[in-house]
Amino acid sequence: MWWVGSWRPAVAVATALFVFSSLLLVPVVTGTQGRAHAATAAPGSTVPGARTSAAGAPAAADPEINNDIRLRLDQRGALHGEETLTFDGTAPETFTRSLTETMLYDTDHDRNFDVSAVSATDLGGDPVPVETDKVDGKLLARIHTAGTGGVVLSYQVTGTVSEIAQGVQMEWRAVGGYSHHVAATDVTVTAPLPPEALSCLAGERLSAIYCTASDMGEGSDLAHFLQADMAPQDRLDIVVNYPAGTAEGEPILTRRWSLVSAFEVTPLTSSVFGLLLVVLVGGLVVLIRVRGRDERALRKEAARGDQVPVGTGDHGRPRFEPPDGVHPGQIGTLVNETVDITDLTGAVVDLAVRGYIRLEELPHEHFTSVDWRLVRLDGPPGESLLPYEWLLMDALFGEHATVRLSRVGSRSTVDDFPARIDRVREELYRDMVRLRWFARPPHQVRGRWSTAGMAITVSGVVLTGLLAAFTSAAFTGLAVIIAGAAVTAGAQYMPAKTKLGSSVYAHTMGFRDYLLSQRSATAPPGQRVELYSRYLPYAVIFDDVDRWANILASAALADLSDEELTGDGLAWYTGPREWRIEDFADSISAFTVILTGIITNSRRLGLLNQRRPR
Repeated sequence: MWWVGSWRPAVAVATALFVFSSLLLVPVVTGTQGRAHAATAAPGSTVPGARTSAAGAPAAADPEINNDIRLRLDQRGALHGEETLTFDGTAPETFTRSLTETMLYDTDHDRNFDVSAVSATDLGGDPVPVETDKVDGKLLARIHTAGTGGVVLSYQVTGTVSEIAQGVQMEWRAVGGYSHHVAATDVTVTAPLPPEALSCLAGERLSAIYCTASDMGEGSDLAHFLQADMAPQDRLDIVVNYPAGTAEGEPILTRRWSLVSAFEVTPLTSSVFGLLLVVLVGGLVVLIRVRGRDERALRKEAARGDQVPVGTGDHGRPRFEPPDGVHPGQIGTLVNETVDITDLTGAVVDLAVRGYIRLEELPHEHFTSVDWRLVRLDGPPGESLLPYEWLLMDALFGEHATVRLSRVGSRSTVDDFPARIDRVREELYRDMVRLRWFARPPHQVRGRWSTAGMAITVSGVVLTGLLAAFTSAAFTGLAVIIAGAAVTAGAQYMPAKTKLGSSVYAHTMGFRDYLLSQRSATAPPGQRVELYSRYLPYAVIFDDVDRWANILASAALADLSDEELTGDGLAWYTGPREWRIEDFADSISAFTVILTGIITNSRRLGLLNQRRPR
């Protein structure tokens, strides 16, 4: 069908573009992933409800707000937070505090913090409503502060502790963002053991400004940080190092998606590729073994075909006997497992030479191209046509006894010429199986393997996409794509000849070498015209028609009388009154070229008709 020739190359091209674009994107993503994920993993800290002036100072109606944050790190690695927010003036309706749950860790990972047990009370200890919402890696705690002089926000965080070479490190974004300007943020951290070192960063996202103040009380278990005048978009990051054994825990890391991480080469993916290599090499060895049957047959048996194809006929007369009785139309399928247009052209010339068609070159008229009349004949007695030859005759003539070459394929001759040609091709494929040269029709084997390869390729693309989206094992999916592409590319080699088919193939190749050699044109006078005429259809297949047409014309000039030459000198080919045998080479070459073009154009027209909506 028409789509067989279009969707397979399309999928193959799409597969190649997919792999190529992946390779191009790797360096791009490698260079940009840090910046991109810094924006997503550590989003801006401005929270809903923020009210600031153009300069970042508190709005005139806002009260002065201070925040006293007390953080306690326990032995299990949990960080307990208690923040006391005080309002010097009228408290806002609500106050929103941003607690960070995800932040950038390295080029491949995000660090996660599990924030839980969020609650709030007023300064007297009575519960205050608090609403939480998770947005872009942050937990927003919206506290109803209207009518209060202050509130106490409590929560618990896990994932802040990690082991380092010098001991234990606690890292936490003490302030991820406020909804209002805060005059002073005072952070105190306590732990089972005294701190050994500390650090802090404050200001807008990605800034490297140290906080207003930080200190460790000598002989104390406290770490103290202070940041003044925090705008809603500001953040405060703190790091405290402790001796080993202070707390347990490890960072909670999740792999951040990127093209590089999705296609990470790991021992597992490397093993899959190694296994694929073994499978492909093993398949190649098997394929060489099967295809090697042709090569072995060529080495051992080609010589049997490289000799004069003449046997003894009735009454001791010489008779043309091609190797294994191979007809010209069968050779192309035998050699490359495909029925080509040239095979059909050679089959038509063979039918003419054998006496089933007479080719009559018509008189040349002014300003018109050369044309021929094809006359249907009964053929020699005692012979019969092969099934594909019957179908070919039917495609050429339909119900007519004669037809002009220029009208072959037209609706006035047959109304479905492309379909009839397709039936000829199908019958030739069946002929290969009937003769036991192939175990199965080559085009079906090729089509099945090609379809299987395309299915594997498409499955590999889908699998790679899914693996890239949800895992870091997308490299494994590329192995499936490569396997599918290999199967698709190797589909043309899958049709394997039988032992008999390889033997016939070797004999045919030997016969080709004989026809292409100079010694093939040394038949004795009296036999040359008939023998060389039988050679001519094979010369069409082997692309040597001009040489053999000239050899045949020269033999006719030498062997035939003047009466024979002016009449039906070749029996199967005649010309107009002004035509001479010297013109035969040009005439038969033109005939084969025009016939090949007619069949080719008709098949293209058939494909176009199949594409049209019905």
